[in-house]
Amino acid sequence: MSKEKIISVINQKGGVGKTTTVINLAAGLSVKNKKLLVIDLDPQGNATTGLGLSNVDGSEKNIYNVLNGNKTISEVIQKTKFDNLDIITSNVDLSGLEVETAGDNRRAFILKDQLTAYLNDSGASYTHILIDCPPSLSLLTVMALVASNSLIVPLQTEFFALEGLTQLMKTIERIKNNLNPDLLVRGILLTMYDKRNKLSGQVEKEARDYFKEKVYQSVVPRNVRLSEAPSHGIPVLIYDKTCPGSKAYFSFTEEFLNQENKYESAA
Repeated sequence: MSKEKIISVINQKGGVGKTTTVINLAAGLSVKNKKLLVIDLDPQGNATTGLGLSNVDGSEKNIYNVLNGNKTISEVIQKTKFDNLDIITSNVDLSGLEVETAGDNRRAFILKDQLTAYLNDSGASYTHILIDCPPSLSLLTVMALVASNSLIVPLQTEFFALEGLTQLMKTIERIKNNLNPDLLVRGILLTMYDKRNKLSGQVEKEARDYFKEKVYQSVVPRNVRLSEAPSHGIPVLIYDKTCPGSKAYFSFTEEFLNQENKYESAA
């Protein structure tokens, strides 16, 4: 697997469509015969339940046990019910990790070290590893930023969204300067777009004016089916292929792959 393929989906604000983007990009890529590993790094475990697994089953097969040193990556990978799509689940224990690792001066690198060891040893066949980050700029998010090659930032088209994004970009710059110089922001995905609402259009215009081609052309609308799908443990792309949310994520998957082809031909 080439290095560029560890991708974090990140925004320190909650409720902006991070987990929905991880689940549906993973599903979209898996139906294109890519092989995906999703790492749920959010103690709320919504990517876990959104892909049909439990975040309260008491099993030791989760990312918490990798980060605290009890397990290796290969020991905790679980299959989902979808072809080409595996997961490392999360649970609420993850929220205690910051305190538990307080004495470890290399703790920002724990996830990177574990992933590097796994990828070097196993000849893993994944084409992409997607990390669902928690909605905060906590240690877990720093671990994800250090372990990743690139980032996707979902941006809800609402008031104050750009303000939060500026703060996030500063954090990303700090990580680049100090811990991960090769980190790349792949793009910003506009979410929760409501074409009846003037504000959505304004935020889109501001984002495109400021971040230019970093903003994906695909825009994810507000959509009832998108919010229903996780309660069934199914990506919306499978739950209802024809709804506006699915169309947006199919379009985003295509755009993501085209972008990747451009990167590879430039390399």
